Amino acid sequence: MPLAIRVIPCLDVDNGRVVKGINFEGLADIGDPIELASRYFVEGADELTFLDVSATIENRGAIIQVATACAEKLFVPLTVGGGIRSSDQVGQLLQAGADKVSVGSAAVHDSELVNKIANEFGSQVVVISLDIKRGNATSSGFEVTTHGGRQLTGVDAFDFVRKVIDSGAGELLINSIDADGTKSGFDLELIEAVRKISEVPIIASGGAGKPEHFVQAAYAGADALLAASVFHSKAISIETVKFQLKEAGFEVRL
Repeated sequence: MPLAIRVIPCLDVDNGRVVKGINFEGLADIGDPIELASRYFVEGADELTFLDVSATIENRGAIIQVATACAEKLFVPLTVGGGIRSSDQVGQLLQAGADKVSVGSAAVHDSELVNKIANEFGSQVVVISLDIKRGNATSSGFEVTTHGGRQLTGVDAFDFVRKVIDSGAGELLINSIDADGTKSGFDLELIEAVRKISEVPIIASGGAGKPEHFVQAAYAGADALLAASVFHSKAISIETVKFQLKEAGFEVRL
């Protein structure tokens, strides 16, 4: 039986509030993270993802208090990321109630970090968050960025995908900076390219604007579909996305 396609609301948190922008810029206040998480739990979210968008920039740890508050109230798998630089931080987040951790910038700068986390806690805990930008700096035309998309690295996205999978990554969160917040659709070319080289699950992120965009990303090879602003604004409901996926022949959890 095929695995169900997961629908995951993403809550980008800055200074204790959920925020959202376009192409990672112009962040606007959306609301309280626990209130939004509670709404998504009721609406049928398969998982929740909290990303502290300023933790890496401000050189501090991820939002442990949000993980704790969410885990105490809601029974839904929780991924937390932002500013994770050590396996000790991962242990703290798991103890606080997170089920998985999302590691981004630190995995680029510390080649051993992914392997350390996977060996200590298991690959199923490790979600590698890749903020990917199109450009001419790499042979593939897709470059990994860090610090919330603010810093270019010169690292080829597909070379990095192969590297982190070999190191023990259990899942890949593929976020297109070019599509992020535009509501023009997921970057299908990027999803298809990563699918060809990845045997681990792929979470597609960036660009959702219509229910059919989620279906297109699933056809492109995504195992899970992550979105923020369209869910925050109630422009699209989780129920509508799952209905469209089911109508297209995909397995979903209703």
